[in-house]
Amino acid sequence: MRCFRGICRNSGSRWIQTSRRLATESGGFPEVPNAEAPEPSNPDPYANLPECSYSFEEGVSSEATSKVYKDIRYHVEGSDHFGLDRAKISMKDYFAGDLHQSHKIFVGQHNNYKQGSKVEQRTFLDLRLVRLKSGNGGNGCVSFFRDAHRPVGPPDGGDGGDGGNIYVQVVKNMGSLHGLQRSYQAKGGSPGSSRQLDGKRGEDIILEVPVGTTMRWIPDPLAVKKELKGVSIADVTMGLRVTPDKDVQLYRNDYIPGEGWTFKEKDEEYHQERSYFTELNEQVKDYDREIIAEELANDRFPLRGLDFDKPTEKPILIMKGGRGGMGNMHFLTGDVRNPRFSKKGRQGLTEYFMLELKLLADLGLVGLPNAGKSTLLRAISKARPRVGHWEFTTLQPTIGTIFTRIDEDPFTVADIPGIIKGASENKGMGMDFLRHIERSGGLVFVVSLESKNPAQDLQVLIDEVGEKRMKGKKVMVIATKADLTKNGASYTELVKHIQSINPNWHYIPVCAPKGENIESAIKMMGSLARKDQEEK
Repeated sequence: MRCFRGICRNSGSRWIQTSRRLATESGGFPEVPNAEAPEPSNPDPYANLPECSYSFEEGVSSEATSKVYKDIRYHVEGSDHFGLDRAKISMKDYFAGDLHQSHKIFVGQHNNYKQGSKVEQRTFLDLRLVRLKSGNGGNGCVSFFRDAHRPVGPPDGGDGGDGGNIYVQVVKNMGSLHGLQRSYQAKGGSPGSSRQLDGKRGEDIILEVPVGTTMRWIPDPLAVKKELKGVSIADVTMGLRVTPDKDVQLYRNDYIPGEGWTFKEKDEEYHQERSYFTELNEQVKDYDREIIAEELANDRFPLRGLDFDKPTEKPILIMKGGRGGMGNMHFLTGDVRNPRFSKKGRQGLTEYFMLELKLLADLGLVGLPNAGKSTLLRAISKARPRVGHWEFTTLQPTIGTIFTRIDEDPFTVADIPGIIKGASENKGMGMDFLRHIERSGGLVFVVSLESKNPAQDLQVLIDEVGEKRMKGKKVMVIATKADLTKNGASYTELVKHIQSINPNWHYIPVCAPKGENIESAIKMMGSLARKDQEEK
């Protein structure tokens, strides 16, 4: 039941007149959470909220306290009235721990998949910036009950409908983000109607994303690009409010308590000069504060983002729509007999997010360009990656499913596009693809024995993947193109290098086109995948 001191709407009765005496005895409105009602001499904290969820700052005060949360370093310059940290964080620190530097999408450095889509004639996208806006609340209605015996009765204007929400649904059998739009906007609530009819609630938006997607809040990309002109990303500092639970506090740029009125006849200036309205408005401010407090409690997003690593049975709420405005039926009091005014609906929330897909596979095939990964994947699975005799044959990740025995579960293998020396510094196509290694349970390094120095190639792969991505993963090495070597000297040197790194790593030479050792490689990979599954 939505209640106001003048009129309360209750499913059990059409009209309930509540006197000021009863309102006083019952305690009036419930206490507003997180903030005390302001004294007349003190500014109202609900009237001084930021207009935006972030700001660009000039640096950090020397008195600021440094904090670290999951690899993210930020500085705190005190707290606000609601106990939120006034945090300052550089864009570089905000994306700390992001080994593949996805933030470079802000300066247009993620265009490799456009080339891949044209060449391989299939669309794949693992990084998408989206703008999300929840629906606005509908306005309250100004109306009066009429029938044959009463041409003008009591006020009966209904409330506006609440705005639509934004949800995310994590689904299986979806391997790319290319189907997502750049912008989504939920429908607004409908205005209230006469006869105490509330407006229709706005239609929700549900985004479907693949398993393995991560979601992070980001500032407006256009604003970031403007700030980045002529400066490094490390020099751009954001001002945020951070909750004790390490969430970013989001804000709606909306009316403050006591504002947001719509008037049917006389204008606002006329009503503000009337004592009956100003007294009523003081009471309405309590209700407005309650709604804003509810918004502040809901409008939050984890500082480190969300990790959608499993399908969801129910959609996950990301952003709530605006609350519908109150109709004039709420404002009938002893002093106000014909309220010709109502409240506007609250604004929805507008924010930007970065969605990033990290393919989920039991094993990841990692190799230098033209090492034979795609040919190997063709030989061991039903996947059909593009095969050729030039570098960077594979321009987009491919997942193949490998079936072993009827009594064993299949396992999946991701063919990661070729990695070159310097990939960890974003040379070649490195950073765009290294993210897909992070979620694989094990790594299969693919090294060509046709190379001048296979052992050195393996070391390049290990260095570029990095210790952090390899931590806790099972590893094996497959030496391809074994038929093209005149003797086993290169393979012998490779084995020595493998044993010097880790004697527990498995290794095997294969010839994919001729099918030599393929079955043995499949068994070895299956054993590696099952070990990882059992440990999980």
